[in-house]
Amino acid sequence: MLNPRSNSGEVNKYALVLILFALSMITYVDRVCISGAKGSIAGEMGLSDTAMGLAFSAFALGYAVAQIPSGWLADRFGPRLILTAVVGLWSFLTALTGSAWNLPSLVAIRFLFGIGEAGAFPGATRAICDWLPEGERGRANGILFSGTRLGGAVSFPLLAWMLARWNWRSSFRILGGLGLCWAILWFLWFRNRPAAGRQRGGATDQQSAASSARIWHRLRSRPMLLAVLQYFASNFTFFLGLSWMLPYLQSQFHLSRGDAAEFAMAPLLAGTLSQWIAGWMVDSLFKSRYRAWSRRIPAMSGFALSAIGIIALMYAATPWAASACFTLAVFGSDMTVSPSWVYCADIAGRDTGSVSGAMNMIGSVGSFASANAFPLLREATGSASAYFWIAAALNVISIGCWAKMRSPERPAVAPPVASCLAGEA
Repeated sequence: MLNPRSNSGEVNKYALVLILFALSMITYVDRVCISGAKGSIAGEMGLSDTAMGLAFSAFALGYAVAQIPSGWLADRFGPRLILTAVVGLWSFLTALTGSAWNLPSLVAIRFLFGIGEAGAFPGATRAICDWLPEGERGRANGILFSGTRLGGAVSFPLLAWMLARWNWRSSFRILGGLGLCWAILWFLWFRNRPAAGRQRGGATDQQSAASSARIWHRLRSRPMLLAVLQYFASNFTFFLGLSWMLPYLQSQFHLSRGDAAEFAMAPLLAGTLSQWIAGWMVDSLFKSRYRAWSRRIPAMSGFALSAIGIIALMYAATPWAASACFTLAVFGSDMTVSPSWVYCADIAGRDTGSVSGAMNMIGSVGSFASANAFPLLREATGSASAYFWIAAALNVISIGCWAKMRSPERPAVAPPVASCLAGEA
């Protein structure tokens, strides 16, 4: 059995990764449940697909605008307080979704829900950066983000099961309780790394100003611009799997909600496996003579697979074929996630929360664009092909981005605090 903390107060890194894995599952169950309940919500409120696209994208917009502030707060006050606060907030808003009465109220609640969830992964990445050395962060991030895909996959049959027993309003209220339980557990168990806490707590006004200038310099750098561009593309492709994949399979192949949910699970389960594989590749390459390519090879391979899957999807004639193409596209896009977040830690050092938050913000803009582009392009052109070609082109462009993204050289073995807090000038 894993001890949560050692006698010296050190956080057990295996328990940490396991608990963050559970968090990532909860974030995506709460995030994806609206897609699984789309038919019930739209039917009761009389909403069109375009209106539901607005509700889907409201989350992405709120999630995007709060990323940098949430990352800064995680850097400033530590993951213990910030994750407790944001998980509690979005769990309340998940339950509150069950009280929405029209489109404006639904959009407003989902927008605020997005703001609440914004702090989850910058805070989790900060916790990993504080407690794990560089050579183990690839697998840790892979496990962390694999929970999002498993949570997304589980949410489809879970919502189908819940909606068969309760109405959609009660289902959302029940789901809100999951996050509240996690928030209590996290606050009671986790501790910020003492060295990181002392450095934050003793900051002077001059140090704070220098920190802000340093963060702004990082955000405007070429490595950061390349990172956010490729992450936009990754999210543009993946968010289709969270929002429109299930409704697309239902309408395109005339499937029941239960049958479509079974097909929609496969891409997200493949994403779970992809996250583990990519994380393992990152760490294995980091420890080999190909260290300089340890982030680039998994990401470039992923974007190539994603482009192939998206293009093939346009020619899928059966739900089995469409699900297989979706699976390949999501598998590929998910191979880019762990390298992206590890790369942010590489270039950001002590500002990991802020910089990863900025990358995730632009990724959320990609999600927002994807949620709206799919129904609009499909309505304007009569098919989804225009959307799929745009997604494929973005994946190809991202391969070029990664060819130019190089992590700074570091010693083979570095203490977690030193590598996270020292950073680059």
